[in-house]
Amino acid sequence: MFTGIIEEVGQVVAIDKEAGNIHFTIAAGLSGQLKIDQSVAHNGCCLTVVAQNEQQHVVTAIHETLLKTNLGTWQVGTHVNLERCMQLGGRLDGHMVQGHVDCIGTCTEVLDENGSWRFTFTHPASFVTVEKGSITVNGTSLTVVDAQVGSFSVCIIPYTYEHTNFQQIKVGDHVNLEFDIIGKYVARYLSLQQ
Repeated sequence: MFTGIIEEVGQVVAIDKEAGNIHFTIAAGLSGQLKIDQSVAHNGCCLTVVAQNEQQHVVTAIHETLLKTNLGTWQVGTHVNLERCMQLGGRLDGHMVQGHVDCIGTCTEVLDENGSWRFTFTHPASFVTVEKGSITVNGTSLTVVDAQVGSFSVCIIPYTYEHTNFQQIKVGDHVNLEFDIIGKYVARYLSLQQ
């Protein structure tokens, strides 16, 4: 489990393909604190550390992961939001995040609002957002500002903009979306009642 509070932005420094899998080498300050077999959210996608040293760590994305996330678009130089799993007894500053990406969203608008930024994303209409509800975009816990069928907007404060990869997101870019776990269970329950 994660909270959606990004610890650091790492950078992809190597990509190695092996059959249907891709091994990503990420350079990050927290790499030296990781352990092999540890779960770390990379742009909101929970991946297992398979190798590490003081400057870098390696994670593997299998075919299924590549189908459901934006990891297949990563290149050397891509900036990646990183979060280690939450510790029991710690504060839950964001919201409950599983690290299981639901779908890929597309950025359709970025507005500079003179001190903050409003980002709008589209997504498959089968997923539901709620105004003032929680959403995870590239692993970042955010509050939905405007919810429509198949789209939503979020506002980004300067701290989040500067300490995540939101500053690299532009119109047309694909992002990883994880919808609020409670909302997903409610939607599933209601669909079964029909």
